[in-house]
Amino acid sequence: MVDLQHEIDRQSSEMHTESLSMSIGEVISMYRDGDLNIHPEFQRFYRWTDYQKSKLVESILLNIPIPPIYVAQRGSGIWDVVDGLQRLSTILQFAGILKDEEKQTKAALKLKKTDLLPSLENKFWDSANGNSFTDAQQRYFKRSRLHFIIIKKESDPSGKYELFQRLNTGGSSLESQEVRNCLLIMHNEAYFQKLNTLSEFPPFLECINLSDKNLIEQYDKELASRFLVLKDKDASELSRINDLGGYLDEKIIQFFNENLTNWTDTETQFKSTFQLINDNVGSDAFKRYSIEKDIFYGGFIVSAFEMVALGVAKNLSRYETKPQLIKERIKECWRKINAEDISWKGYSASGRLLKTISIGQQIFNEG
Repeated sequence: MVDLQHEIDRQSSEMHTESLSMSIGEVISMYRDGDLNIHPEFQRFYRWTDYQKSKLVESILLNIPIPPIYVAQRGSGIWDVVDGLQRLSTILQFAGILKDEEKQTKAALKLKKTDLLPSLENKFWDSANGNSFTDAQQRYFKRSRLHFIIIKKESDPSGKYELFQRLNTGGSSLESQEVRNCLLIMHNEAYFQKLNTLSEFPPFLECINLSDKNLIEQYDKELASRFLVLKDKDASELSRINDLGGYLDEKIIQFFNENLTNWTDTETQFKSTFQLINDNVGSDAFKRYSIEKDIFYGGFIVSAFEMVALGVAKNLSRYETKPQLIKERIKECWRKINAEDISWKGYSASGRLLKTISIGQQIFNEG
């Protein structure tokens, strides 16, 4: 029997770290030389305001401690930022050298006034109009030091993904799918691009009909991830899911690892499923249904998405020849729920899955 100490010894031996203090000037040089990769594609998932960025500059100028930055060292010696991207992006944008995904230099940061340094208002690092940091202020800023925790190249390759996930979950400003997107990019950027392509498929967006807030928080990609991960799972596996978010984090990367070579089939199934649903039911597909009034009502609910989308996908060939049956099958799902008094109220997402997916697969499998 493996005891706790053995598990601790084994896991700790797989993570090699080193602490280092570096000046901001050295960090700027590393970025310019290509030795520091801050994943510009991550920037779309971070939503710091200019005021929040100005508060960081204030902290640096006043020598107020800021949290350490975590980086993973590649075999080539290049550092990949695991946690601290927004802090580094702010510093580099303020210095006027931050590049976007297209390698174009972003507009330099214009600071806002802060509680302790109101004179930061409209200040730039360097500006032709003279509203800039003085040479002395620039030198002080560049000599200020940042603390780094380096995950050494000898560590288990999965270490940086595990660390990124832990550091960006819970108290983070990122939503769970935003963290998942970053994990995909860190593992293989092509994975994220393929997920992004699916989530932008117009019939998919039309029938889920999400709010702007949901789209900003990447919920469209979360739904696409759920579809990919859950579409082929049987009841026994669904019943073993304890935490749906953690399950998706793990399984979405596994899904791409196993299905990238036959991606055309996956893409065809996804697009055919949502094309059929949108053409025949539209945005009503994932709403509640009133049996008494014979109407769909309310907004999008994820339980209906699990029930309907996965039910259609599992029986795609049948509904490609009889698309007119889709709306009636959806109504039958709700009739079954009503007749058998089925409820998932109070259940966690993982506890709900077995019910919703089983109902959908049963009803949509009927002749």
